[in-house]
Amino acid sequence: QVQLVESGGGLVQPGGSLRLSCAASGSIFSINAMGWYRQAPGNSRELVAVMTSGGSTNYADSVKGRFTISRDNAKNTVYLQMNSLKPDDTAVYYCNYHAVVAEYWGQGTQVTVSS
Repeated sequence: QVQLVESGGGLVQPGGSLRLSCAASGSIFSINAMGWYRQAPGNSRELVAVMTSGGSTNYADSVKGRFTISRDNAKNTVYLQMNSLKPDDTAVYYCNYHAVVAEYWGQGTQVTVSS
């Protein structure tokens, strides 16, 4: 079992910044991918950004140049720095942990971009 604890969501004005954190604990495989997905009301869950334990990254086109994913493997923690936020970024953001044998999700954290 892997537990994911997210933090950092909230309300921010357009153009503002937020930083999300997700700490994993439990039976962590050394080779894994951790990342962020989001789901807005009425929409399906979509990839935001993911980073492997080896350092490879993948971003949704809609966030490239604005969001940056990073991780601290020693702490099993992944971060998402979100800059130049737009109202379209409003969603529940979910942390994801994926290894060869299992996949886990965090409980989600609300990000609201509004003036």
